[in-house]
Amino acid sequence: MTLALILLWEASRLDLPFEQVFGDAHGFPLRNHWFFSTTLHEWGRWASWLVALALSVGAWIPFGVLRRLSTSQRLQLAITGLLAAGTVALVKSGSATSCPWDLQEFGGMARYVSHWDWWTPDGGSGRCFPAGHASSGFAFLGGWFVFRKFTRIASLWLFASLAAGFVFGIAQQIRGAHFMSHTLWTAWICWVVAWAVDLVWPKLAPKVLA
Repeated sequence: MTLALILLWEASRLDLPFEQVFGDAHGFPLRNHWFFSTTLHEWGRWASWLVALALSVGAWIPFGVLRRLSTSQRLQLAITGLLAAGTVALVKSGSATSCPWDLQEFGGMARYVSHWDWWTPDGGSGRCFPAGHASSGFAFLGGWFVFRKFTRIASLWLFASLAAGFVFGIAQQIRGAHFMSHTLWTAWICWVVAWAVDLVWPKLAPKVLA
């Protein structure tokens, strides 16, 4: 269902028109606004790393709701977040797609090329697909899997992860750093990584904990 919605957005070709709401040929007026560039980008990134650190420590020294999980589940939660963020970063590092603020439509030099056209350089710096900063929130979607026996906690964790991911993603769109499709694909990648880890974890956990 989620993948179908993302593909529907892709088919709509609304990426560029939606981004033109925030920028024009003179660039993006809110690109360096303190709320988006400092609060939601810089501080948001540090907050994400602090959460990741807390989950890593909590795998061995549980606190709060983590006490409801086994050591194996807590370790799964910590590892999933790091793997999800790492996967997004890896895909992004090989992407030829440039950010909106690099495009000619927004005062840059690059041409608009679909992010699926991997082998066609757009004349910009590339490495802008998918949305890296959005993974600061979406990377924690794996919490839904480990907490799913605790319905309320799982639902709140899922909502918080999605909310953080979309807030960070849309903030970057307002700045001109990403298109909506970049954010949507980041969410999907993080979810798939979380699902895959949950699928193989029962076999991996005994080896990891040995």
